[in-house]
Amino acid sequence: MAGLNKGVPLPTEITLHQTSRALEIAFADGKSFRLPCEFLRVHSPSAEVRGHGPGQETLQTGKKDVTITAVEPVGQYAIQLRFSDGHDTGIYSWDLLYEYGNQQESMWQEYLQRLQEAGASREA
Repeated sequence: MAGLNKGVPLPTEITLHQTSRALEIAFADGKSFRLPCEFLRVHSPSAEVRGHGPGQETLQTGKKDVTITAVEPVGQYAIQLRFSDGHDTGIYSWDLLYEYGNQQESMWQEYLQRLQEAGASREA
Protein backbone atom coordinates (compact mmCIF):
# COMPACT_ATOMS: atom_id res chain seq x y z
CA MET A 1 0.00 0.00 0.00
CA ALA A 2 2.76 2.47 0.90
CA GLY A 3 4.27 2.13 -2.57
CA LEU A 4 1.01 3.28 -4.10
CA ASN A 5 1.00 6.39 -1.95
CA LYS A 6 4.68 7.33 -2.29
CA GLY A 7 4.97 7.21 1.50
CA VAL A 8 2.01 9.52 2.06
CA PRO A 9 -0.03 8.55 5.13
CA LEU A 10 -3.51 7.18 4.56
CA PRO A 11 -6.56 9.25 5.49
CA THR A 12 -8.19 8.27 8.76
CA GLU A 13 -11.30 10.43 8.35
CA ILE A 14 -13.00 12.33 5.52
CA THR A 15 -15.82 14.69 6.42
CA LEU A 16 -17.88 16.77 4.03
CA HIS A 17 -19.08 20.01 5.62
CA GLN A 18 -22.07 21.11 3.51
CA THR A 19 -22.72 24.40 5.31
CA SER A 20 -19.16 25.72 5.16
CA ARG A 21 -18.59 24.02 1.77
CA ALA A 22 -15.37 22.23 2.69
CA LEU A 23 -13.93 18.72 2.71
CA GLU A 24 -11.97 17.92 5.85
CA ILE A 25 -9.39 15.17 5.65
CA ALA A 26 -7.42 13.78 8.59
CA PHE A 27 -4.34 11.67 7.84
CA ALA A 28 -2.64 8.94 9.87
CA ASP A 29 0.34 11.21 10.63
CA GLY A 30 -1.92 13.56 12.57
CA LYS A 31 -2.17 16.24 9.89
CA SER A 32 -5.64 17.48 9.03
CA PHE A 33 -6.64 19.70 6.13
CA ARG A 34 -9.84 21.61 5.42
CA LEU A 35 -10.11 22.06 1.65
CA PRO A 36 -12.88 24.34 0.34
CA CYS A 37 -15.14 22.86 -2.36
CA GLU A 38 -14.21 25.74 -4.66
CA PHE A 39 -10.49 25.02 -4.20
CA LEU A 40 -10.97 21.32 -4.99
CA ARG A 41 -13.14 22.14 -8.01
CA VAL A 42 -10.77 24.65 -9.62
CA HIS A 43 -7.81 22.33 -8.99
CA SER A 44 -9.56 19.20 -10.25
CA PRO A 45 -7.07 16.60 -11.50
CA SER A 46 -9.34 15.90 -14.49
CA ALA A 47 -8.15 16.28 -18.08
CA GLU A 48 -10.98 18.81 -18.54
CA VAL A 49 -9.24 21.16 -16.09
CA ARG A 50 -5.59 20.15 -16.29
CA GLY A 51 -5.38 19.51 -20.00
CA HIS A 52 -3.04 16.88 -21.35
CA GLY A 53 0.22 18.64 -20.60
CA PRO A 54 1.84 21.75 -19.13
CA GLY A 55 0.32 24.99 -20.37
CA GLN A 56 -2.93 23.29 -21.43
CA GLU A 57 -4.78 23.97 -18.17
CA THR A 58 -8.23 25.50 -18.45
CA LEU A 59 -8.82 28.34 -15.98
CA GLN A 60 -11.95 27.58 -13.98
CA THR A 61 -14.11 30.62 -13.30
CA GLY A 62 -17.37 31.32 -11.45
CA LYS A 63 -16.94 28.44 -8.99
CA LYS A 64 -17.25 30.39 -5.71
CA ASP A 65 -20.57 28.81 -4.72
CA VAL A 66 -19.91 25.27 -5.97
CA THR A 67 -20.53 22.45 -3.51
CA ILE A 68 -19.65 18.77 -3.38
CA THR A 69 -22.74 16.61 -3.78
CA ALA A 70 -21.06 13.21 -3.38
CA VAL A 71 -17.77 11.65 -2.26
CA GLU A 72 -17.19 8.19 -3.67
CA PRO A 73 -14.27 5.86 -2.93
CA VAL A 74 -12.06 4.74 -5.81
CA GLY A 75 -10.36 1.52 -4.74
CA GLN A 76 -8.11 1.98 -1.72
CA TYR A 77 -6.20 4.94 -3.12
CA ALA A 78 -8.53 7.83 -3.98
CA ILE A 79 -11.94 9.47 -3.95
CA GLN A 80 -14.05 10.82 -6.77
CA LEU A 81 -15.89 14.05 -6.04
CA ARG A 82 -19.16 15.08 -7.65
CA PHE A 83 -19.75 18.83 -7.74
CA SER A 84 -22.98 20.82 -7.90
CA ASP A 85 -22.01 22.19 -11.34
CA GLY A 86 -22.04 18.66 -12.78
CA HIS A 87 -18.25 18.13 -12.79
CA ASP A 88 -17.39 14.59 -11.68
CA THR A 89 -14.36 13.39 -13.65
CA GLY A 90 -11.57 14.21 -11.19
CA ILE A 91 -9.98 11.35 -9.24
CA TYR A 92 -8.35 12.71 -6.09
CA SER A 93 -5.66 10.31 -4.84
CA TRP A 94 -4.52 10.37 -1.21
CA ASP A 95 -1.11 11.75 -2.19
CA LEU A 96 -2.74 14.50 -4.29
CA LEU A 97 -5.04 15.51 -1.42
CA TYR A 98 -2.11 15.50 1.00
CA GLU A 99 -0.10 17.68 -1.40
CA TYR A 100 -3.10 20.02 -1.85
CA GLY A 101 -3.38 20.34 1.93
CA ASN A 102 0.28 21.23 2.30
CA GLN A 103 0.31 23.59 -0.70
CA GLN A 104 -3.19 25.06 -0.34
CA GLU A 105 -2.19 28.66 0.41
CA SER A 106 0.31 29.05 -2.44
CA MET A 107 -1.97 27.21 -4.90
CA TRP A 108 -4.89 29.47 -3.95
CA GLN A 109 -2.84 32.66 -4.35
CA GLU A 110 -1.63 31.47 -7.75
CA TYR A 111 -5.22 30.73 -8.79
CA LEU A 112 -6.41 34.21 -7.70
CA GLN A 113 -3.51 35.75 -9.64
CA ARG A 114 -4.45 33.80 -12.79
CA LEU A 115 -8.09 34.92 -12.43
CA GLN A 116 -7.01 38.54 -12.09
CA GLU A 117 -4.72 38.33 -15.12
CA ALA A 118 -7.56 36.83 -17.16
CA GLY A 119 -10.01 39.50 -15.96
CA ALA A 120 -12.18 36.64 -14.70
CA SER A 121 -14.21 36.20 -11.53
CA ARG A 122 -14.93 33.62 -8.86
CA GLU A 123 -18.57 34.73 -8.99
CA ALA A 124 -20.92 32.67 -11.15
